[in-house]
Amino acid sequence: MTNPDISVRTADPTDAAAIAALGARTFRSTYAASNTPENIDAYIADSFNIETIRTEIEDPQSAFLLVVRNGLYIGFAKIRKGDAPACVVGPEPIELERIYVDMSHQGSGVGAKLMQAVIDYARAEGGGCVWLGVWERNTAARAFYERQGFSLVGSKYFTVGNDQQNDVVMSRILD
Repeated sequence: MTNPDISVRTADPTDAAAIAALGARTFRSTYAASNTPENIDAYIADSFNIETIRTEIEDPQSAFLLVVRNGLYIGFAKIRKGDAPACVVGPEPIELERIYVDMSHQGSGVGAKLMQAVIDYARAEGGGCVWLGVWERNTAARAFYERQGFSLVGSKYFTVGNDQQNDVVMSRILD
């Protein structure tokens, strides 16, 4: 995708409020129909408050990549170094903890551009594979990850509010 109005950059703490708002809006629009309002609200309050996002941005083991179009935040990815589930067998694993694209830009190539930035970042950080967890019922996201070269390797739990859900774990070995 070669749109000069779209750029990808690394976030800094001044981006926390915009990331929190985009994350909350995207999470709610994607998952609200399949979860109770209470569980959605609890997850958003915990995961997408400005202080939590600012702390995550400042964590040296994490990075946020932002997609900006004409000054508006339209997507982001959160990458994290650290332990991976035993099912992830690639060398030097890096987790793609979140990748969100505003609903109005889904299907436009923004997600693929952001994923390429994630892969490039992981390589630059010495990563040998990228792994992620995705809700087993999110078939659109799973199909996107498969198109991006990820394969199913296992499963793990993910909690939304007080509801423990099953995520599939996918990984991609980097060349």
